[in-house]
Amino acid sequence: MSIQLAAGRPGARILAFGHYQPDNVVTNDDLAARGVETNDEWIRSRVGIAERRLASADESMEDLAVAAGGKALAASGLAADEIDLVIVATCTAETQVPNASATVAFRLGIKAPGAFDVNAACAGFAYALSAASDAIRAGSARNVLVVGSEKFSPWIDWTDRTTCIIFADGAGAAVVTGADVPEIGPVVWGSDGENADKIKVEDRNSFLHQDGQAVFRWATTALHPVALEACRRAGVAPSELAAFVPHQANLRIIRGIAKKLNAPNAVIAEDIVNAGNTSAASIPMALSRMIERGDIPSGEPALIIGFGAGLTYAAQVIQIP
Repeated sequence: MSIQLAAGRPGARILAFGHYQPDNVVTNDDLAARGVETNDEWIRSRVGIAERRLASADESMEDLAVAAGGKALAASGLAADEIDLVIVATCTAETQVPNASATVAFRLGIKAPGAFDVNAACAGFAYALSAASDAIRAGSARNVLVVGSEKFSPWIDWTDRTTCIIFADGAGAAVVTGADVPEIGPVVWGSDGENADKIKVEDRNSFLHQDGQAVFRWATTALHPVALEACRRAGVAPSELAAFVPHQANLRIIRGIAKKLNAPNAVIAEDIVNAGNTSAASIPMALSRMIERGDIPSGEPALIIGFGAGLTYAAQVIQIP
């Protein structure tokens, strides 16, 4: 016997993005005023962040996901009952059971979808987007809601300047559907488990720890070949890219990878300046905000690459909806 793909579903495309940021803006000066041994110039020069958003105590990671997912769903033109798979990418869930995706789907009025979470840390959205695209191409789903959502604030030691200046809260989402002509390119992904302990949380009674220098060296040396390979597999030259949207980890990392990529016509996402590092939320949130501002024209190719704890990475070329 032979396995047949669903008729008319050779590819997938993104219909719309959405994002959500909490109201509470925390500037670098605010952190210094709280007693953190730092200042605005020190933070800007090392990671490029001017401010970040933090959720309130009664605002959960799922709340952020619902807000971003609802915005993407509304922009897609699809009804909730047309979504048959929900994937939430997160590494900051307060509990492992139940998963966030089933809760988010229920709160958005999506009835009985497939629902699972992905924890690939800062590469989570790129992993989840690939899973959504593959599910559609295989005929396992028709329309998929993909959400990257993080509430880092409870997992951060707010006296540790190596982490508290960097991480933030937020969510971004995309709605994915079938397409006769593929608009989501092949994923290039992998991991370096030998160095997985460079970013870790020991247990629920611990805070996030990061070996910043080791991660910086890895990101600035190992990832640009991954980005180039994603372009090659998609058949898109770097010079053809309208945008480069990497995970918003550190402004120096972003600019370092962009320089090696050599995409002269691409708008480079630097959402980190006003959003901080929101891990799995950073790529869809940056894309949503860039599209909302009119920074990227519809129909143009963009390269995304996520990377972080694991050490995991994933890149693919997408067409802007």
